[in-house]
Amino acid sequence: MEKAEFFVTPGYGEKFYGKLGYSQAVKVGNRVEISGQGGWSDDLEFPDRLEDEIEVAFKNVERVLAAAGATWEHVIHVNSYHVGGFPPEANETMARLFRQYMPNRGPVWTEVGVAVLADPRMRIEIRVTAIIE
Repeated sequence: MEKAEFFVTPGYGEKFYGKLGYSQAVKVGNRVEISGQGGWSDDLEFPDRLEDEIEVAFKNVERVLAAAGATWEHVIHVNSYHVGGFPPEANETMARLFRQYMPNRGPVWTEVGVAVLADPRMRIEIRVTAIIE
């Protein structure tokens, strides 16, 4: 069996690891699983606009994938968790960013509406699975 290798993202990931004791990513063989990423800064602040929060969440996913040696081009599955339902700007922004970050593939995607996320200011959380080919 292949050994699991865990990754803590510099910045906010180090804060979460110190406070809550969890890693941002795990790599087993060529498979990378990441924990849900919000649209937070390293100071754990959130943008005012939903579209900006989604964009920052995508960048945070990119940071975590990079720590584990992967990119958005390796992503095969996306789960997104949304507070407040699915206003048009949420799906439009998600679709635009899928095309920007993964121009050569469309991942499997599950969208889930939730009442609340880990930080009450969060409106989006994104979790992905990647296969490094």
